[in-house]
This record gives sequence, structure tokens and C-alpha cells, in this order.
Amino acid sequence: MKPGIAALSILVTAFFLSGCVRSEKPYVSDTHFALGTVNTVKIQGAKAEKLIQGCFDILDSVEKKMSPQRTDSEISNINANAGIKPVKVTPETFTVIEKGLETASLGDGFLDITIGPVVSLWGIGTESAHVPGNAELKRALSMVDYRKVVLNEEQQTVYLEKPGMGLDLGAIAKGWAADRIHDYLVSHGVERGIINLGGNVLVIGRKNERDLWRVGVQNPEDSRGRYIGILEADDTAVVTSGKYERYFVENGHRYHHIFNPFTGYPVENDLISVTIVAKESVTADAFSTLVFALGREKGMALVEEVPFVDTIIVTKEHSVYISQGLQKMFTLTDKSYRMEE
Repeated sequence: MKPGIAALSILVTAFFLSGCVRSEKPYVSDTHFALGTVNTVKIQGAKAEKLIQGCFDILDSVEKKMSPQRTDSEISNINANAGIKPVKVTPETFTVIEKGLETASLGDGFLDITIGPVVSLWGIGTESAHVPGNAELKRALSMVDYRKVVLNEEQQTVYLEKPGMGLDLGAIAKGWAADRIHDYLVSHGVERGIINLGGNVLVIGRKNERDLWRVGVQNPEDSRGRYIGILEADDTAVVTSGKYERYFVENGHRYHHIFNPFTGYPVENDLISVTIVAKESVTADAFSTLVFALGREKGMALVEEVPFVDTIIVTKEHSVYISQGLQKMFTLTDKSYRMEE
């Protein structure tokens, strides 16, 4: 197992096997819509309800700072001043952008947080979703280049060098929020729980004093709640990216929301889902998109090269590939899928 990973937790959605919670203390659970998804926090303790509200306040704060859909967000302010002037931001937003750029560099730009103009053009997840024309897509692509983001650490400013550029932190902001919620709960004495931000999952502690959490790996071609395998988990962040999550159909072709920053089109490869396991959700979030965009061979090679992430990759052919750190942690239960070397 790779250093820094205490145990494993993987899901495409927060599906937990029935009967997984057997503890003397009851769990309290609540949901909240933010960052474009339904978020659930489930914890133990007498002050659980109050703490969960604190978690939702953290979500709202991250959305207010980092959502490009909000005209009053820091990200929107940066984008509006592209090619004009640097914009001073909070340390939180500065750090998330910095982490996004680090991952972009590590992955040769296959994850690019300046993908904003392309994302806006396609409109996936909105009523205006459509396949853009070649000319407008070419213009949007000319604005995508993470190397043209200038950070000034001393001044805490962010500057996009070219007019028309736009940041989109959709591949990393939820992971950051999950980590902040985790830290908040642990600092208030929470020892066991589940944070699920629309598929960005963190488990806190164990299911109970004896057992790890038993977690189902969602079947990416079936209804929610159907799983292909089982993992045991504690204190681990898990994020899954897949073609099934957000998409639209035009002229019989399905277009999903994970973009190739070099073509401007949704990524085309044989993958249907990528799950990343890491100590921090912000890392797992960024790498789930990056590995999906890189494809199976390059993505797995990168995961095996770095010491802080592991992965489960599922292909259209129902093949399941597991990085070395997970080999002894995952049990395949759906016989229509097969483990590959």
C-alpha cells in the first residue's frame, strides 16, 4: 500500500452496503445543494446537527468564492479581468488555483483549469447544451493555456494574461471543500462519519470500533446503488469521474462533461469511470479528471509513478484495472466485469 493511505474507499456515488453502520451511537445525516450537486454529511454525536450545518456553511463559502456561475465570485472577478489586471483573492482561492496548476503541470496539461471558455461554450448541464461550431470552438480553445496564469504569492493575486481566458475549478473545488469539512469535523471531535459531495467522498475513522467501512464501487453502466465490487475503508478520500455523470445527446451521440483541453471535445477513449484514492480529496478530485483524460495506459503509469494516489479504472469492455496500492483491498463481485493484470 502506498504511504499516507490508511485504507481504501471507492465509489462512483455514495453507496454504502446495507447494514454497514452498527454502533452504539446513532448517526445523523442531512443533505444540502451546493457546487452544482447534492451533498450529504453523516456523522455521530450529540452536536451532530449543529456541526452538519457548519459543514454546509463551508460549502456555501467555497461556492461563493469559486463558482464561475456566480457573478460575484472571486473566480468570476479573475475571469472578468483577464488581460486587464491581476486580482487579489483570499488565501483559500489562491491555494486551490495553485494546486490546479501543479496538477496541470504534472499531467502535461491534460487537466487545465483554464478550460472555462470551452466549458461555457458547450453548456453541458444547462438547458443550452449543444455541440459548438468549429470556428467558435477554435476561438475558445485559443484561450486555454494554464501556463498563462500568473500567481503572485506575496500579493495573493491571480492574473490571466490573455483577454477572454477563464478559470473553471470544477475538477478541484469540491475536493477542496471536502477536505475543509473533514478538518472542521475532526477539530470538533468527530471520530466517525461520511462526507459525500456528489461523488467526492471522505470517510472519517471506522464504521465502529471493530470494523472498517464496507464500501460499494458503483456500476457505471447501471442504476445508482448497483455495485461491481467492495472495499473496506477508513480515513480516506475517494473521487470518481465518469462519462455517465453529466451529458447530453445530440443526433444520437452522447457528449459528456470531461473535456480534452487540446481538442475542445469531450474525451474519447475506452474508459467509463476512473476512481482515485488519496489522503486528500483535493488531490483525488484533480487526479480523477486527469487520469480519465490521459486514458488507461498513460493514466495508470502516472498513478504508479507518484506516491500519493491509487486508482480503479473501468473500461467499456468491462475490464477493471487496479493500481498496485489497491491490489489487496478490492473484491470484484459483479461477474460481468473482469479483473485485468
